[in-house]
Amino acid sequence: MKKLNSRHLKNSQENQNNPGDEKLHEACGVTGIYISKDYKDNCNPAAEVYKSLIALQHRGQESCGIAVCNGEKITLQKGSGLVNEVFNSRDLSKLNGYISIGHVRYSTSGDNSIKNAQPFYGSFESQEFVIAHNGQLCNHKEIKKELEQKGYKFSSTSDTEVISKLIENELKNNPSKNIEDILPFVLNRIEGSFSLCIMTKDSLIGVRDCNGIRPLCIGQKENNWIISSESCGIDAVGGKLIRDILPGEIVIIRNGKLNSLFYSSERTKQTCIFEYVYFARPDSVIDGIPVQSARFKMGERLFKEASIMADAVIGVPDSGVSAALGFSSASGIPFSLGLIKNKYIGRSFILSEQKERENIVNLKLNAIRAEIEGKRIVVIDDSLVRGTTCKYLIRLLRRAGAKEIHLRISSPQVLFPCYLGIDTPQKEELISTRYSVSEICRQVGADSLAFITLPGMVEVLNSFADNGGFCTGCFNGEYPVPAIHS
Repeated sequence: MKKLNSRHLKNSQENQNNPGDEKLHEACGVTGIYISKDYKDNCNPAAEVYKSLIALQHRGQESCGIAVCNGEKITLQKGSGLVNEVFNSRDLSKLNGYISIGHVRYSTSGDNSIKNAQPFYGSFESQEFVIAHNGQLCNHKEIKKELEQKGYKFSSTSDTEVISKLIENELKNNPSKNIEDILPFVLNRIEGSFSLCIMTKDSLIGVRDCNGIRPLCIGQKENNWIISSESCGIDAVGGKLIRDILPGEIVIIRNGKLNSLFYSSERTKQTCIFEYVYFARPDSVIDGIPVQSARFKMGERLFKEASIMADAVIGVPDSGVSAALGFSSASGIPFSLGLIKNKYIGRSFILSEQKERENIVNLKLNAIRAEIEGKRIVVIDDSLVRGTTCKYLIRLLRRAGAKEIHLRISSPQVLFPCYLGIDTPQKEELISTRYSVSEICRQVGADSLAFITLPGMVEVLNSFADNGGFCTGCFNGEYPVPAIHS
């Protein structure tokens, strides 16, 4: 394998999220493209993966990587930072081949240093592969210990490297078999959430865990195949969404053709419900549900469940705006662009003092006084986690002259941490585990507070497509797989 070193290996502290940012964060985004022989002379797959990763940047901003294969040699480049910081046109021109995969990362398992950047390279004898993973394993520690006892060395703290070494071990135990042959056994060994993009010397492989927790879909552009965490990653390269990869499905693209098999007979559909609340881009379609439309309907349902008289409805940018439009439509209360987001603060805005961390909302958001002063306003946000940012947001609106502030949340109360690929605080840090709704209302300084109910939210989502179910562990503690093994 040829490895290109990035010029942008930054101090890992610079890639942490804002201390003042209380949003939940997704683990990663993966993408891959297979260029057919008819187009490989006119298309650079690494450049196409670059475009797709730009579209998936919201899923992770700490590090990124692109790997490419020309049928004989795998080349990999990765580094810390945003996609357009790590790669330029010269880098992409050096990544030649007809298969490519890419990854953007936000750390949940393992720290956020460059050693955990993906994709990961693996090999046994002549069999080489590169793997990118979105999700989180629950039994990676015990598998890692088992492999270490067999002599395997790990260069990272990422659970993705555990999958890579497990593949290497099974190839070693079954030297007459290829990766596709041993992959079902490997996948039945790991527990948790995972959507995988794997590249071999001649194949592009997509895998979704048997509960379908993390999203993964397939698209086409002419005779080229695309695999992506979200359909927006397919749109970004001019492709067309074909379908979602099903829970427990392995999709193998070789010689321009797609083949599919299932690695487990125990399959259910339990997509992470927070994809529709916050994680996914609004222009994506996940498991047949258009995200923007779902958020709009959640806002409509929120008014039905928690109506209030007011003069204006305001959405907290960006993800609260869709639900605010739905709330406005259902209530007849005019929607107002009362909050403006500063998009240029940047990831690396590190504040050391608690007072400064608390006031970061003043830099990220600003109120438009003319839209707020003297009015009763309904503020719609997608979630309430710690409550710190919300408190200072409401102070900002008070200073802008709001007469009343009624807070409405388009997801239920977050009561439990996530073990399956979302960066959540400890349970004791979640405001809804410590206070009642009325107490939270007083804590944040609102005149009233209400959340959408979980049955109401699920009913909205099922009105688009009967998906069989959702992972709702962060709301009710019911997870589709056991918690992380100690």
